[in-house]
Amino acid sequence: QVQLVESGGGLVQAGGSLRLSCAASGRTFSTYVMGWFRQAPGKEREFVARVSRSGVITNYADSVKGRFTISRDNAKKTVYLQMNSLKPEDTAVYYCAADDHQETPYYSSDYSYWGQGTQVTVSS
Repeated sequence: QVQLVESGGGLVQAGGSLRLSCAASGRTFSTYVMGWFRQAPGKEREFVARVSRSGVITNYADSVKGRFTISRDNAKKTVYLQMNSLKPEDTAVYYCAADDHQETPYYSSDYSYWGQGTQVTVSS
């Protein structure tokens, strides 16, 4: 099992940047594919980004491609989401997720473990 704790959310103006962190507990962090999702009020949870176990392969939703960067540090058991050029439509609760069963989990139902979420609010 793995426990996930997100941090780094907050209020930022449009065009600004934030870096989210997700710290994991447990001994086998490097065996998990890690993902970031977000959920805006009244909307379904949506995929944002994914990073492979080694950190080499990354994937992004079209809406964030070129603005967000996912990375991981297996020694620190932490995954990051660097968010630049933020827009008001990026406002949401951001969740970190982990999966150790699939190579390329995409849907929220593919992920086995979730953090509690961190709020990101982008003002116009």
